[in-house]
This record gives sequence, C-alpha cells and structure tokens, in this order.
Amino acid sequence: MAVDSSTEQVTTTNWPSPFGVRTRLVAASALMLFTELALIRWTGSNVVHLSYFSNFVLLGSFLGIGIGILRSGRAKRLPYYSPLMLGLLVLVIAWKPVTVNRGSSSSVIYFTSLNTTGPPVWVILPIVFIAAAVVLAGPAELVGRCFTELPRLTAYRFDLVGSLIGIVSFTALSFLGAPPIWWGLIVTIVFAGLMIPRARGVAAQPLVAAVLSAAMVLVPLLVMVGVLFNESTKSENSWSPYYKVQTAKSSFEGVPLLTITVNGVPHQQAIPTDSRLQWEPQYGLPYTRANVGKAPKNVLIIGAGSGSDVAIALKKGAEHVDAVEIDPEIRDIGKALHPDRPYQDPRVSSHIDDGRAFLSRTDKKYDLILLALPDSLTLVNGASSLRLESYLFTQQAFESARDHLNPGGAFAMYNYYRETWLIDRLALTAEKAFGHKPCVDKVGDSLQQAVVTVGLTSADQNCQAEWAGASSITPPPATDNRPFLYLFTDRIPSLYLVTLGLILVAGIVGVGIAGGGSSYKRMRPYTDLFLLGAGFMLLETKSITGFALLFGTTWVVNAIVFAGVLVAVLAAVEVTRRFRTPPTKVMYAILFGGLVVSWIFPDDWLLSMPIGLRALVAVIIAFTPIFAANVIFAKRFTDTADGTASFGANLLGAMLGGCLEYAALIIGFHGLLIIAAALYLGAFLLRPKSKAVIGT
Repeated sequence: MAVDSSTEQVTTTNWPSPFGVRTRLVAASALMLFTELALIRWTGSNVVHLSYFSNFVLLGSFLGIGIGILRSGRAKRLPYYSPLMLGLLVLVIAWKPVTVNRGSSSSVIYFTSLNTTGPPVWVILPIVFIAAAVVLAGPAELVGRCFTELPRLTAYRFDLVGSLIGIVSFTALSFLGAPPIWWGLIVTIVFAGLMIPRARGVAAQPLVAAVLSAAMVLVPLLVMVGVLFNESTKSENSWSPYYKVQTAKSSFEGVPLLTITVNGVPHQQAIPTDSRLQWEPQYGLPYTRANVGKAPKNVLIIGAGSGSDVAIALKKGAEHVDAVEIDPEIRDIGKALHPDRPYQDPRVSSHIDDGRAFLSRTDKKYDLILLALPDSLTLVNGASSLRLESYLFTQQAFESARDHLNPGGAFAMYNYYRETWLIDRLALTAEKAFGHKPCVDKVGDSLQQAVVTVGLTSADQNCQAEWAGASSITPPPATDNRPFLYLFTDRIPSLYLVTLGLILVAGIVGVGIAGGGSSYKRMRPYTDLFLLGAGFMLLETKSITGFALLFGTTWVVNAIVFAGVLVAVLAAVEVTRRFRTPPTKVMYAILFGGLVVSWIFPDDWLLSMPIGLRALVAVIIAFTPIFAANVIFAKRFTDTADGTASFGANLLGAMLGGCLEYAALIIGFHGLLIIAAALYLGAFLLRPKSKAVIGT
C-alpha cells in the first residue's frame, strides 16, 4: 500500500506480470504513445486521405485512451481486444488499400492519385477512427490499472516518462528510416511483455488457459508483423519521416524515367532535362518570363525533390543553386538515381529543410526564387489542417521571398493547381506582395497546370499576356494566421462537419457503453478537468503551428515540440510534487496572463528576431501557459476522489479540443487562443471551492 500527500490509499491488482507497477506503467504509457504515432504514420501511407486527416486518428486515440482509463477499474480481464483489433485493422487495410475520390465539387483541394476509388471520406474516416479508439483503449486500460496502485501524482509522473520514451523511440526510428516491420516488432514485444500471463506472487494459471491467453495476444500481432514484413521487404519501398516512398524505373521513346510515388500517389518523375523541356516546355518559362535578357546567377529552389528542377536551373545557366527539400529520402533517391545527377554538380548546395524556415535564416539574395511543385501529401503531425507546405504560400511568405531577391530578380512557382480559383488566388497573393500583376501562363489540361512569375518590379518580368486579375470569386490571399491555401470558402467544409459530428456521436456512445452506464455519473464532478483537457489540446496545437512557422514544418521540429510539451507537463508535475505552489487562483492568473502575452506578440515580430533569441522568446511565450495549466491540473488531480474517472475526463476533453481545432479554418490559429481562454475560464468557474466538496 502507498500513500500520497492527499492521504489517499491505493490498491493493488492481480495483474499476472513479473514487472513492478512503475515498470508496467512506463511500458504501457510508452506503448500507448508509440502505437498512436505508428498508426498515424502507417494508416496515412495506405489510406490516402488519412495523410490529410491524420488528426482523426489522433482523435480516435484520445477517445480510446479515455475509454480505456475509465474501463480499467471495472474490467475483469486483460484487454485482449486491443491486439486483436490492431491485427485486424492492419490486415484489412493491407488487403485492400483505400484511395478516396475527392469529387469535383469539393471546396477543399487534395492532391490524390489520378484514378481514385473507394468509399466516401465520411465513411472510411469514422471506421478508422473507431478502430484506432479500440486499439488505444487496450494500452490505456493497462495504464489505468497502474494508476490504482500508486499515489496520484506519482502515477501521472511515470505516465509522462513513458510517453516521452514512446515519442523518443518513434522519432529515433524515423531518423534511421526504419520500415514498419520495426514498429510492429516493438509493439508486439511490449504487448507480449505486459499481457502474456506469468506466475509471480499469484497462483499459476492452468496450462490451457495460459496458452489461450498467449494466443489471444500473439496471433493477431504476428499477423500484423507478417503483413508489415511483406511491405517492408519490397525492394521498391522505402520510408521517409513523412511517407512510404515507392520508386519504379521505366522508359518512354528510349528516354529513362524514374517515377516516385508517395503514400500511393504519383509524386515526381525524374527525366533527363533535355527531354523534360522538350515534352513540357512550361518548366522553362520562369527563365524566359523573368530576368529579362540574362541567365540568373544565383537560384533558390524550394521543393527541389529528386532534382529535376535543379537540373533545369543548371541547364539555363545558373552559376549556383541552393536546393531546399524537406524530405531526405526523396532527395537521396534523386541523388542516387536521377539521370542527370544534378546533386553531384559542384554548383549545387543541397539543404534538408523547410523552405520558409530556410528563408527566415538566410541573408543571401537570389536572382530567381522558385517554388517547384511543393505540394506535400501529409499534415504536420498534431495540427488538424496544416500541411507541410502551408506556410510557403501565404502573403507573408511571398513578401519574405521578395526581400531575398537581388535587383532585377524574380519569384516564380508552378504546379498542377486543379482549380482556376487557386491559380488566381496565388496570382493575387503575388500582386499584393510585389505591388504589381504577375505573369500567369496556363497549360491547357484538366489538372490546370500553371506558371506564375513575378519580377521584383514590373520591368523585371516579360509576360506574354497580362494576368486578367482577380475575379469576384477569387479568395483572398492566405496568411500566416490562416494558411489554408487550398480552402475555397471561409467556412468549415461540410466534409469536416459531417465527419466530426459522427466522431462526437461515436465518442458519446462509446463512453457510455465502456463505462457500463456509470461513466458520465463518475465524470460529472470533474467537468473542470474535462475543460482543462480541451483547453490544453488547443494550446498544444497553437504551439505546434507556431513553432512550425518559426522554425519549419519538418518532422524534427514537430518531434521536438511534442517532446517539449511533455517535458513542460512533467516539470509542472515535479514542481507540484516537490514544492509548495501558489494557490490555484494565482496559477489561473498566470495562465490567463500567458494567453494574453501569446495574443499580444504576433508571429511576424518573432520572425524578425535572430534565430537564437527567437527560440528563447518563443519557448517562454508558448510554454508559460502550458506549464501553468498543468500545475493547475496536477493540484486538482491530486485531490480527486476517483483517479481514473478524473483522468479519463481530462483525456476525453482533449478529444473535444481536437475537434475545436477545426475552428481555425474560420478564425485562424491565433483565434484558438480565444477558445482556449473560454475553456479555461469555464474550468476556473467550475472548480471545486474546497476539498470538502472534492472528497479525500
């Protein structure tokens, strides 16, 4: 028996494992977060639109974790359903990968394969959402069992340590380019260690029961491992930190072609430069529309990919090219296999970085800055609607490019834009940033390929025909606050609303079923903790998107921010455990003060700072309210009468916060601070006024 500062007595459970409770808790928490991250990555690589809706897997994970915590106090058996669902989900998706048809009338653009098939998005997303919830409920149930055996904050502390281990482990595998078989093996080993019965301190199980229990854990997991092994050992597959990358060699009219597909979508083709310019002369247009009468000496290419655009720049006479590509695997494929070997040219400097972040850190000036088809096929992890390239196409980004041009220089972009309104929106953004109309060359096909070129001054460009200008339906430029280039309307698309509605219904029903009808009654006293969870999710999202803007949308920045949030939470717990903290009212005052500071100081002010000072100030601004909010949570959590119900309420609140993130499509990421403040105000007003009300 153990006792914490609130004199709460804890219990022990008859869990047939040879490990101590702290080891079990750390392992289960690490398994929980590692499985969540692996599910997001793997499902997104095989269900095309989950690359754009990875947040739905995250929401399903939060629901499952909350349900698992609530179930832990009343479950009589180990959660065998979790490995069973995991094996089934992997098997079904691998048997028939799903690519979803976006439809021609969608108000939001997705870059998908040319021949898409499958059920509607609003059908497949809730299915994966429910499956993710069931999978994550298992590790969460194991975590919840440990919470009943330890003092409240001690349990939460080890839960955070395990979560950090899960993040660091998955990040390390991403860094090493490890294929999914390693993810599956780690999940299988940890599941087996936690759930296969052993005799230690309890009577040994009958042999038949022990074998059956082991089979219920191992059989579905070994099926999963087999599927992942088959996928991981295919010679055409490799894994970057963002995608499953597939390569295929072919030829056309004797010309060698290298096709690169990511997450099942054709992404790039490496073609010899002479053939590229012969077949698709539009790729040479930026060099004829800009820098009139001369070849650009210094060129910056953002979205350099496998190197085709770099090779064209060299062919056009560039003396030096800075080639920026966010995905190291795609760059390395081009370095090894591109027919022209542009990355081996001494005139080329290769940079693995986010293009906007590269611009914010360099003082170099260029004769031409080119956005070369930078259309990512995935979201920034933890952000509901932020794509890897979102901050490249805002008005502020175009202004940053303008400031990095030499006299006589130009800025250009090309892509298959799908919709006329998107071409006009980009042209309008260029006009706003540069003060004059750009050149717009459209290529006549259904995919609406276009080249937009704008000189530093109107004299620095040579348009074949002047752009007609924005129409009455042209959306305004995207901004750093609302960087949603591909969203046509200023409303939340019906696709999101329908899917979110189904998810919330599934959450309400799931919690009711899992709790045996008593879940809501148990959680009712902890409404403030529910609101704290929702507010925290919005703070985390604002931190992720803010750091993505300030330092890049790379997976490294994303992983550091996730880990930093957990470290801030762990620090809040340690401070609460070890020191006498200010009263809750004071901590709420610090929290609201931090939100006000975050609101007052805009991102462009931070972007103007040197990188070191920017990092220091950004950390202080972002993590002060996170730290204060978690001191409040830790103080409140210590005094709760029902640890699993209170913790479950907090996690389910995080699911609501994940749904509320989509309000950013209307009010921008900065506006999420207002919603977070309202949630925290509600938590403050609903907090218990004394321990007598809470119970001890």
